[in-house]
Amino acid sequence: MLSSHPRDPARWPRLLTLLLCLALLAPSFSLTQFNPATLANPDSWRTMAGFVAGFFPMALQADFLRDVARETITTLASATAGIALAMLLGAPLAFATSHALQRHVLGGERPARLACWLASGLRGLMVILRGIPEIVWALLLVRAVGLGSLPAVLAIGLAYGGMLAKVYAEILESQTPGLASALYLQGASRWQCLLYGLWPQALPELLSYSVYRWECAIRASAVMGFVGAGGVGQLLDTSLKMLNGGEVSTLLLVFLLLVSLSEGVSQLSRLALGRVATTRMLPLMGLLAVAASVLWLWPGWRDSGFDSSAIVRFARDFFPPASDMLADIAHGVVETLAMSGLGSVLAFMAGAVLAMPAAGRFGWAAKWLSRLLLNVLRGVPDLLWAAMAVLAVGLGPAAGVLALALHTTGVLGRLFAETLENADPEPELALQQVGAGRLLAFAYGQLPTVCSQWLAYTLYRWENNIRSATVLGIVGAGGLGQQLYLALSLFQQHRAASLIIAMLLLSWAVEQLSRYCRQRMG
Repeated sequence: MLSSHPRDPARWPRLLTLLLCLALLAPSFSLTQFNPATLANPDSWRTMAGFVAGFFPMALQADFLRDVARETITTLASATAGIALAMLLGAPLAFATSHALQRHVLGGERPARLACWLASGLRGLMVILRGIPEIVWALLLVRAVGLGSLPAVLAIGLAYGGMLAKVYAEILESQTPGLASALYLQGASRWQCLLYGLWPQALPELLSYSVYRWECAIRASAVMGFVGAGGVGQLLDTSLKMLNGGEVSTLLLVFLLLVSLSEGVSQLSRLALGRVATTRMLPLMGLLAVAASVLWLWPGWRDSGFDSSAIVRFARDFFPPASDMLADIAHGVVETLAMSGLGSVLAFMAGAVLAMPAAGRFGWAAKWLSRLLLNVLRGVPDLLWAAMAVLAVGLGPAAGVLALALHTTGVLGRLFAETLENADPEPELALQQVGAGRLLAFAYGQLPTVCSQWLAYTLYRWENNIRSATVLGIVGAGGLGQQLYLALSLFQQHRAASLIIAMLLLSWAVEQLSRYCRQRMG
C-alpha cells in the first residue's frame, strides 16, 4: 500500500548540505561585522530614509550640468581610447601565444624550446596584466603620472589588454585549422596563415568580444574617478564627500543612462555583425571613434606634463616587496573571502525572491517594477554602491558586504528570472492539476529544473565578487583594497607590492578553483 505522504529521499542530504554551508558561512558575520538584525531595526530604516531623502531634489543647475556633460564625454572617450590601446597590446600577445599559430600545430614540426619558453613568459605577462584589477592599475598610475584621464586610459589598456590577449588566442584556437595548416605547408608564413587562414573565420567573434569589452570599459572608466582618474566618477566622488545628495542623484542617473546606452550600442553592434557590410564598416567606425576620443582627451594629456621616466622611478620603489606582512595579508584575504561569500549568499536569496515577479508570476505591474529595480541594482557599479554604503553604515567590510549584495542581486535576479521564463512549465502545471498549491508546485515542479543553473550562476558571480571585494576597500569598504589604499597613501610602496602580489595570487587561485568547479559540474 502506497503512503499518502511519501518522504523525500533527498531530504537528509539536502539538510546536511544546508547545515554545512551555514557552518562555513557563520564566521563571515563576525569577520565582516555585518549584523542582519540592523536591517530590520526601525532606527536603521529611519537613518537610511534620511540618507535617501537627501538625494532630492536633483541638482539641475546649468553650470553643474555642463560639468556633467563634459565629464561624461571624457568617460566615453577614455573607455574608447583605452580599449583601442588594449587591442594594440592584446592582438600581438594573442598572435604570439595562440596554439593555433604555433609551428608544431600548423606543420607538425617539433616545437622549438626557446619559442615555448617565450610563449610561456608572455602568458605569464598576460596573467599579471589581467590579474591586477583596472581600478588598481588606475590607482597606481595616478600616483605615477598624476590626476586626469591618462591614468584611466593606461589602466584600461593594461588590464583589458591581458583579457583581450587571452580571449583572442582562445578564439583563434577554436577555429577550423585546416586552411591555415594547408597554407603553412605550402610555404606561407605564420602571419599569412593568420591573415588568410584564421582571420576571416574569427573576425565576427573577435569584433563581437571587442565590442563587449568596450561596454565593460565604459563601466570601468565611469568609476575610476574615485581614485582621481577623471570622468563622471571624479565628480561623483567629490559630491559624495561634500554630502551633496542632489548632485549625487543626478550623477547616479547619468551612470544608469550611460550603462544602458553602452549596453544598447553593444547589443546592436553584435546583432549587426551578421551582415557583411556592417562587419566591414565596424572597424572603420571604431577608428573614427578612437580618433575623436584622442582629440578630445589630447589637451588634458598635453597639459599634464607627462614624463615616462616617472613611471620607471615609481615602479622601482616597489622593489623589494615587504616580507613582514604575512599576518596582515592573511587577515585581508580572509576578510575579502568573507565579504564575497556573505554578499553572494544574500544576493542569491534576494535575487531568488525578486526573480519570481520579474518572471511574470504576479502580473505585469509586479514584473515591470521588479525588473526596473533589478536594472537599477545591477546598473550601479559595486564600487559606487560601496562608496554610498560607507556613508550609510560606516567604514569597514560591512559596507563591502552590503555593496556586493545589492549589485549582485541585480545580476542574479535578472539571470534567475530568465531561467524561470525559459524553463519547461509542464511539471509545475501537472502538480497543480492534481491539487498541489502554487508554492508546493513551484518547489517540487519548477525549482528542481532550474536549481542547478541558479547554483552555476551563483558560483560564477561569487568568483567575480572575490575579485570585486579585493578593491572595494579603495573607498573604505574593507578587504585587501583598504590595506593597499592605505599603503599607497602613506607612500609605503614595498607594502603595496606585497598586497598586489597577494591580489594576483588570490585571483589566480579563484580562476583555478572556478575552472575545476565548472569541469566537475560539466
